[in-house]
Amino acid sequence: MIDRNLHKKLNTLLDFFPAVIILGVRQCGKTTLAKMIRPEWAYFDLERFQDFEFISRDFEFFIKENPHSIIIDEVQQYPELFSHLRGVIDRDRKVKNRFILTGSSSLDLIKNVSQSLAGRVGVIELNTLKANEINSHPLSDFYKIFDKPLGSNSLGEIKKLKPTLSHNQVMDAFLMGGYPEPILENDRFFYATWMENYFQTYVQRDIRSLFPRLDLIKYQRFISMLSALSGTIINRSQTGRSLNISEKSIRDYLDIVQGSYIWRNISSYARDSQRSLTKMPRGNFQDSGLSHFLQRVTNREQLMNYSNVGASFEAFIIEEIIRGIEATHCTNWNYSYYRTRNGAEIDLILQGPFGILPIEIKFGTRVKMQQIQTLKKFVKDNELPLGILINNGEQVQMIADKIIQLPAVYI
Repeated sequence: MIDRNLHKKLNTLLDFFPAVIILGVRQCGKTTLAKMIRPEWAYFDLERFQDFEFISRDFEFFIKENPHSIIIDEVQQYPELFSHLRGVIDRDRKVKNRFILTGSSSLDLIKNVSQSLAGRVGVIELNTLKANEINSHPLSDFYKIFDKPLGSNSLGEIKKLKPTLSHNQVMDAFLMGGYPEPILENDRFFYATWMENYFQTYVQRDIRSLFPRLDLIKYQRFISMLSALSGTIINRSQTGRSLNISEKSIRDYLDIVQGSYIWRNISSYARDSQRSLTKMPRGNFQDSGLSHFLQRVTNREQLMNYSNVGASFEAFIIEEIIRGIEATHCTNWNYSYYRTRNGAEIDLILQGPFGILPIEIKFGTRVKMQQIQTLKKFVKDNELPLGILINNGEQVQMIADKIIQLPAVYI
């Protein structure tokens, strides 16, 4: 049982709303978290025939027997549930903390939630384990800087941070990812077997059930190729030619893989659209372990020699940061990447009530000044209080005016 970073936030949302839905990839720990938060609540799994029949056959009878304090798993299996719950909730809107729902596909699920439960449900996205969760450490104090507008004092707060993890713990999380079951088992053969079965089940069961007409062989080839592109800009036409698939199919496949929480699209920086090189999204595998497994990168030596290790590390750190901010009470924020026509880029731009924070990510321990020229210029042109370079260095230190180095062990 791992204490998740989102534990407190989920409790808070239950105080605010009659229902909360936890979204995320299969086997990331949604059910475990729901049961940890409300261990005394009744539990129903819509992938179990008996539970599905009990709920769908006569919902009014079901809700009469279970008017509150229930967890319903895999709600994408029964889309009508949302309209049913709307009526139940509207009978007494003042009552909070009644239902926890979980779902592992957002393709139609978010649409159903928006149409039926807008204003009645809190939505939370759970990912695979963040590195601090794997090692039973609290969330880094780094994320406290997002509680208020960034300013010159933010640099001082970052300088006072203490490392949350060791270098080996970061590298292990980077290599293995964070699916709870194989990580907790701590056995390499079990890990490889679990990953292989997980990927086959994802394609053959989940995707087949959602898209029965989809060419699963082509889709599986697409996922395997995508694992090599984590942390890069996706050229849809080029990818389509490589797989002998139309660009439209590649676009559809990207929607599917993002909708099932395997992949995250990251859009280009909106405020500088005229200078942006391309509108094509950059993307990350949401779990670095699955990405590495599909690329047959299974140990530290292979990881160090992996041709795409730099981009893969960037994707890993971006996911770590997004998960960290999602665990805070920060709202109305977003993320993007920045790239100019001449190829200068910044890996991550965070925007929200805290302001704008550009972050550059490097796999190594040392940084050359030419590597942060775009970051420095972006900070200067936008009159920002700071920019951050995240790498595998040993200490927090200023490396240029308003640019601070923050080693990965601190996030």
